[in-house]
Amino acid sequence: MSTSPSDDLIDQLVGLAPGSRTYAARHQREKVVAATQGSYQALFDPALPGISLAERLLVALYACRLTPAPELVAHYRERLQQLPVDAALIAVAETGQPQDAQDPRLAAILAFTRTLIENPIEGDKAALETLPAAGISTPAVVALSQLIAFLSYQVRLVAGLQAMKASEEATA
Repeated sequence: MSTSPSDDLIDQLVGLAPGSRTYAARHQREKVVAATQGSYQALFDPALPGISLAERLLVALYACRLTPAPELVAHYRERLQQLPVDAALIAVAETGQPQDAQDPRLAAILAFTRTLIENPIEGDKAALETLPAAGISTPAVVALSQLIAFLSYQVRLVAGLQAMKASEEATA
């Protein structure tokens, strides 16, 4: 399956175009490019049960802000703004702390996200148990953990490709 720059989020965010060395390096293993885009599409599929699309996008915005990854922050903010999501919730994810969320479920989700992003070694049994206590099912906890792991990968991939592209442009 071939992924073109027009439908590949990473290529869009980094500004990769066919013909560049960085684009060629990334697309050398097309299966990885397709799997990355496929994971993004699956994790943000509105039909994914357990955690709403709005909650997943809030997690993505929050995780990318903490990292920080400005291009991804802008992307996830834009996606959130296309949904009927309270601006106060977007503000919590973009500038606030988990405890600022009025909804205890979202506060627990964002606190868990912060733990895994900032100090993953603390993502232990005690951290996990806060989620079911906030009404999050076991399958949703697994989906949330997968989402956070993907976001960590996505952030690093974008940063690495940006560095490669900058190096390529500096030598051109």
